[in-house]
Amino acid sequence: MGNPGGCRTSRNSTALPDPREEAGKASAAISVTKGSNSGLPACKVITCRAAIAWTANAPLSIEEVEVDPPKPGEVRIKIVSSGLCGTDKHILEGKDKVPLPSILGHEGTGIVESIGEGVTTVQPGDKVLIFLLPECGECRYCLHPKGNMCVKENILSPTGLMLDGTSRFTCRGRKIYHLYGTSTFTEYTVVHEIAVGKIDAAAPLDKVCIMSCAVPTGFGVVFNTARVTPGSTCVIFGLGGIGSAVVMGCKASGASRIIGVDIIEDKFPWARALGVTDCLNPQNLKRPVQEVVVEMTGGGADFAFEAVGLTDTMVAAFESCHVSYGVCVIIGVAPSAAKLSFDPLMLLPGRTLKGATLGEYKTRSCIPKLVTDYMQRKFNTDSLITHQFPFEKINKAFELFRSEHCKGCQCRQKLIYNQRRNATPKSQCKILNTTFTAEESHTRTRRCSDHVYTILKRKTTA
Repeated sequence: MGNPGGCRTSRNSTALPDPREEAGKASAAISVTKGSNSGLPACKVITCRAAIAWTANAPLSIEEVEVDPPKPGEVRIKIVSSGLCGTDKHILEGKDKVPLPSILGHEGTGIVESIGEGVTTVQPGDKVLIFLLPECGECRYCLHPKGNMCVKENILSPTGLMLDGTSRFTCRGRKIYHLYGTSTFTEYTVVHEIAVGKIDAAAPLDKVCIMSCAVPTGFGVVFNTARVTPGSTCVIFGLGGIGSAVVMGCKASGASRIIGVDIIEDKFPWARALGVTDCLNPQNLKRPVQEVVVEMTGGGADFAFEAVGLTDTMVAAFESCHVSYGVCVIIGVAPSAAKLSFDPLMLLPGRTLKGATLGEYKTRSCIPKLVTDYMQRKFNTDSLITHQFPFEKINKAFELFRSEHCKGCQCRQKLIYNQRRNATPKSQCKILNTTFTAEESHTRTRRCSDHVYTILKRKTTA
């Protein structure tokens, strides 16, 4: 498979406006703006549905929201499909702190509905991926060959606002925050052009939405960050969507042994099918899992990956590495205010501890190429998607997500919700109700409206 996307890409950020000071500046009134580019029709406020997180530790509330027209440098997108990520779950559980109320979701695909002044890289009707990491192409981090943490990012210290310090969402007369400049749990969203990538017009949006986060994250930490070598030994903590993508990348890199660690043994047959050679459940071991891995590998793994998001598993992954030349890559996002603690002497012999966001891929430059490679059948990530839900069942999707999580382990693979492709905003006509259902069947397809979905690769247990 090589390095999908063919791109390589540290971190820094600039202070953005305090959401407590800036929220509410934008008017909620319906307005009409002049077409942003020559020949484009005027843009109106759109009224549509969105799943709002009003507070933590509560279900999402599907509400009617008003979505403002795109401002200069912005794009308004009709969301077609979005993945549910562990980060969204952690926010809902209050573990990751972001400004609320907010429209969550950051792993999405859609169709450009309208563009703001100065937008040149996409046009209405284009299929696009939405990225939580922008790529402005001008800051020192974008220009550096190894950097992808654009100075305009909004994930390290999320403000919930667009770059101008305002929001594009209104509900019940109240401004609603964005998530990382994306917000895909809605029928329409507004994002910056620098966080959007045009993709193949033939790409199936319900399949490639995981290219926004899970796939580049999993592939990138293997090819770009760790640079796994042929014949090496790898261990992956967490066999969810991202962990499974890591497994695929390690296998493609020629790793001779791939050890999977998870506490949900139902994942093991699936993981073995992807390339895992040994499966470990820490709860069934008499010793710490890192000690078992060190013994199994004769001194430690060459490469270790943590895709759970707990400090305990991060330390375990690090201690699983070979004492002299092991490389550990942290992928999971730990709870807010968590601190990582380990004996600093562990570093002196030569172990390396690394982190990466979106696999160090430069988003707009590289990730759309992953979709091209997928369309050319250079790799197949369809098996990472096991469940699909209609938008109005998003809380049921999260219930399934939680039922298949335990102590931070990832969902079996990925959960996807889909919008009906011909859903239209109220500013044009009434919203159509989605009617897709998830069937407990193996690799079957059914036609729903004008789109064919492959529904669930295996039976659900919910």
